[in-house]
Amino acid sequence: MPALAQSSKPATTQASFGFGTEPTKEELSRFVSSLPDGRGLPTGSGSVAQGKVIYDKDCAVCHGDKLQGGIGDRLIGGRGSLVNRDAGKAPIKTVESYWPYATTLFDYIKRAMPLTAPDSLSNDDVYAVSAYILSEAKIIAPDAVLDAASLAKVRMPNRDGFVPDARPEKFPAAASVSMNRQAQVAKTK
Repeated sequence: MPALAQSSKPATTQASFGFGTEPTKEELSRFVSSLPDGRGLPTGSGSVAQGKVIYDKDCAVCHGDKLQGGIGDRLIGGRGSLVNRDAGKAPIKTVESYWPYATTLFDYIKRAMPLTAPDSLSNDDVYAVSAYILSEAKIIAPDAVLDAASLAKVRMPNRDGFVPDARPEKFPAAASVSMNRQAQVAKTK
C-alpha cells in the first residue's frame, strides 16, 4: 500500500480559501449588463457637445479625430454595407452600420474604453461620448442630451438587420438518432 494511503488522520476539506474579499453592492452593480430596452442603465446624462470634448481627449488617439478609425476601429459610416454590398467586398462594420441597439454602445464604452483605462469614464462621460458618436452618425440631433430613458429610445439604423437564430437548444430528433447510431458503430469497432 502506498505510504500516503496509510495516514492516520481522516481527510478534511477546507471550508474557505480566504482569497479576496466579498464584493460590495457597488462593485457587483458593475457586472450587471444594461439590456437593449434600457433596463440596467445607470443614472447620469451627457450632451453631444460634452461628448466631443471627452472624445477628443480620450478616444481620438485610437479612433481618429473624425471617428474614421486608426489603430482602433472606425466608428461611423458604412450604413447599408451589410446588405447592399458588391460581391467579394466585406461590409463596413461600425456603430452606425452594424450595432442594433444604442444601449450596447453605452455598455461597451463603459466597460472597455478607453483601451488604456477601461471603466474609468463616469456615467455622465459615457452618455456624452455615446451622444457624440450617435450624433456624428446622424442618428440623433447635434444638440441631443442622452440619459437612460432617451438612450433606450434611440433607433439604430440596422436594428432590423439581424435574423433571430431559430435553432433549438438540443439537436433535432433526426440528428440525435444519427449521432446515436454513429456512437454505436464506433463502439463496435
